[in-house]
Amino acid sequence: MARRTLIAGNWKMNGSVSSLDFFDAIAPAARNSQAEILICPPSTLLYQAAQACAGSGIRVGGQDCHARQSGAHTGDISAPMLREAGASHVIVGHSERRADHGETDALVRAKSEAALEAGLVPVICVGETREEREAGRAVEVVASQLAGSLPEKSRDMPLVIAYEPVWAIGTGLTASVDDVANMHSAIRQCLPDPLTTCILYGGSVKPGNAADLLGLDDVDGALVGGASLKSIDFSAIIAAVSRKSEPLR
Repeated sequence: MARRTLIAGNWKMNGSVSSLDFFDAIAPAARNSQAEILICPPSTLLYQAAQACAGSGIRVGGQDCHARQSGAHTGDISAPMLREAGASHVIVGHSERRADHGETDALVRAKSEAALEAGLVPVICVGETREEREAGRAVEVVASQLAGSLPEKSRDMPLVIAYEPVWAIGTGLTASVDDVANMHSAIRQCLPDPLTTCILYGGSVKPGNAADLLGLDDVDGALVGGASLKSIDFSAIIAAVSRKSEPLR
């Protein structure tokens, strides 16, 4: 099966009810694109976002989930809850979760397995720090994160991998085209299903650099942060998709 390009927006801790007109604003770009479009708003907006984009082909996802389906976990949200609210995907292991909440590879694996069990597609994030890259350990670090974060039985499972160099998230810095190409190639070699698993690039993706990044062979889309909060910028990134391929499922 061919991989379909995926353009995903991570709103992080941003957005309010007034932000829901975003879906109408990006609908024309989404309709004219061969890419799959995914928006991950805060959980407080998830159900309303799912209603707002119903029938448009735009999907919504969660930004995190707990490793358990239910229980005494105040403030957390489970994968089945996300699914019930209308989510199709969930981000797990984002560098901000790993850094701010001390999430380990083992926990990310447990969350990805919980997502799959609930019928969600996990978007598993990996990425190195600037210090790790400068020490020449970038591929080693990312390969280790990937090995520890993938579900134990991941072959033939619907997975998305997002490579986000930590030093390029929210900083305005972007990895060079060669750096991205080399890392995505290395990641693909580590995957149980290298031909069918979608690998996204994230790290200050903008309208100005999207076409170059999305044109790389092993880049199957983008996980967009700040630029996903502005409909004009996100629509421009969608328009930068040049690869046409068939859906995975």
